[in-house]
Amino acid sequence: MQDWIVPAVVGVLALLAVVLGFVLWRVHVGTARELRAAHAEVASLRAQIDDVERRLAVATPEPTLRQDTEFVITHLGADDEQVGARHAAPVEPVDSALFADLVLRETVVKAASLAHGLRRALSPETRNRIRFEMKREVKRSRKQRRSELREARRDREAMQRAGMTPTDEDAA
Repeated sequence: MQDWIVPAVVGVLALLAVVLGFVLWRVHVGTARELRAAHAEVASLRAQIDDVERRLAVATPEPTLRQDTEFVITHLGADDEQVGARHAAPVEPVDSALFADLVLRETVVKAASLAHGLRRALSPETRNRIRFEMKREVKRSRKQRRSELREARRDREAMQRAGMTPTDEDAA
């Protein structure tokens, strides 16, 4: 009864070997195809690079250092003819849709920044800080007024002791 197990196992192993061989052959064929495609792509890229290098070698003159160029930021004090001669290129008009888009974007940005500033300025933390600073300033000004009042009283009493009477101009 066990005589058929050995030929069955050998047959299954032979079938497995055939399937693995077929899979290996398919992988080899696919890899070879991809390798040929990669070689063709490399060859075309080399041809493009050679073409670009050839065009650059012909079109590019020797670089020269230009030290005599004067860079002007503004044309303040220059005659109108000189300015016009330098900037003779006409300015292209902006399309109305593009202009409206730019204006709308600028308006939206300004509105958003204003809203952010208001939201930040009206936050409870900021209001509390402002309230604290105001109380501190009020206390400081009261203290300063009291000290000035004391000093004025001392001066007036010193003048009275000295026998001088304060005039209306001194009191003011």
